[in-house]
Amino acid sequence: MAAVAVATRWWLLLMLSAAELGVAPAPQPPNILLLLMDDMGWGDLGVYGEPSRETPNLDQMAAQGMLFPNFYTANPLCSPSRAALLTGRLPIRSGFYTTNGHARNAYTPQEIVGGIPDSELLLPALLKGAGYASKIVGKWHLGHRPQFHPLKHGFDEWFGSPNCHFGPYDNKARPNIPVYRDQEMVGRFYEEFPINLKTGEANLTQIYLQEALEFIQRQQAAHRPFFLYWAVDATHAPVYASKPFLGTSQRGRYGDAIRELDDSVGRILRLLRDLGIAENTFVFFTSDNGAALISAPRQGGSNGPFLCGKQTTFEGGMREPAIAWWPGHIPAGQVSHQLGSIMDLFTTSLSLAGLEPPRDRAIDGLDLLPAMLQGHLTDRPIFYYRGNTLMAVTLGLYKAHFWTWTNSWEEFKQGIDFCPGQNVSGVTTHSQEEHTKLPLIFHLGRDPGERFPLSIASIEYLDALRRITPVVQQHQEALVPGQPQLNVCNRAVMEQDEPNPCGMWVWTGWVDGLGCSQPVSPAPHPPPPNPAGVLRMDVQPKLLP
Repeated sequence: MAAVAVATRWWLLLMLSAAELGVAPAPQPPNILLLLMDDMGWGDLGVYGEPSRETPNLDQMAAQGMLFPNFYTANPLCSPSRAALLTGRLPIRSGFYTTNGHARNAYTPQEIVGGIPDSELLLPALLKGAGYASKIVGKWHLGHRPQFHPLKHGFDEWFGSPNCHFGPYDNKARPNIPVYRDQEMVGRFYEEFPINLKTGEANLTQIYLQEALEFIQRQQAAHRPFFLYWAVDATHAPVYASKPFLGTSQRGRYGDAIRELDDSVGRILRLLRDLGIAENTFVFFTSDNGAALISAPRQGGSNGPFLCGKQTTFEGGMREPAIAWWPGHIPAGQVSHQLGSIMDLFTTSLSLAGLEPPRDRAIDGLDLLPAMLQGHLTDRPIFYYRGNTLMAVTLGLYKAHFWTWTNSWEEFKQGIDFCPGQNVSGVTTHSQEEHTKLPLIFHLGRDPGERFPLSIASIEYLDALRRITPVVQQHQEALVPGQPQLNVCNRAVMEQDEPNPCGMWVWTGWVDGLGCSQPVSPAPHPPPPNPAGVLRMDVQPKLLP
């Protein structure tokens, strides 16, 4: 590990040596480009087996870089997962959860009062210490109110929106969602930035692409290292694509959006090569959560062989496509079986910049450079949270479920199904089922679809349980949740003149992708009492101020 640490700070050592010798300054630290898709599934890329093979640029990126088949988000919903990426911490540590229901998802609609706390240290703010210029293009989703916007949390530039492109709204009871350039609102979705819901036509991906290309060119001309966070949302329902891509995919409109994003990634990588900075630019491609099967097949993607999708802590909701690309550094055509997490992008980016992670708080992300540069694998757990509840953990090839459910019977009867066409008895339930005494354990190598739990009487089950139990206990004993940010909404905080006549109301969770005008029913029953000696998966300890 010491050798790897030295290798990853090569530029700093060269700068010090050059200063001592009185020669010209050494090369700058590598640029960092994180490409975050929205609701794109593990099975949406050709390199992961999608049969249409309509992602030639991403497939080539994988051929020239490293594929991570075991890469996870930190939450099966957009806002918490994005908080995790930029802080390197589980969302429950930063407050991106709700306590208004057991195992309930929550995000940041227009009415949300909370957002990313000032106490959290975000990646762009830390990268300033190494001289990086930073920009976010696209979806922020860490709070609507001005104090939560990107430029208040370390980014130098922003073009995009605090939310997804939900709508259109009537601009009376609810305004259309705004689009910003830096701190100035420059329009709204469906108005200055039109989206045709009937045809699916929108030029947003092309606008986001041009913003990225221009920023890269400008920073290269200034010889300044840059951090670009390209967080596009074309694959989030309602999906969209520009006119040249509409009708070009065998997969329908969702495939059209995928094809345009693939083309955009290809253009970004070609620009890096044309500018001669490809070997000094680290690029990572992934998604915020699994494909939204509630919108499939017309408006949602594929999670490959995995169970269920977005909103759930089954593999389909948590396992993501992931590709690392850094020519001349990451060996081409490699596959890493390292268990990776979206939080690792925080720690890895700091390592690339020659910076240490903050030491005054728990950081959950690992530095992936040893895996990418030398093939070293680190044994680590992956924790699956839904709201404030630890639902499952993966350690090695074994995954233990402590709670299982998909969504409530009330939602299911309304046609809302997080696992369409997938029914595993006793697993994909519509009531919250507790397994804390005897977890359901799956071997993800033999059974990636989580269909065949190990027999509790088997030696294999007992061995896996003995390994997993102390890891979970240690995690829970050390965990200090942040103050929950997603508990309260107030329509008066939306950007409109009319105050909310009903005053403040309590957040109970929402069906993301259907818009925040449709509240989810409360959990069908409260969590049962915790018997002595049983691992407690719903976390309710003292909160930080």
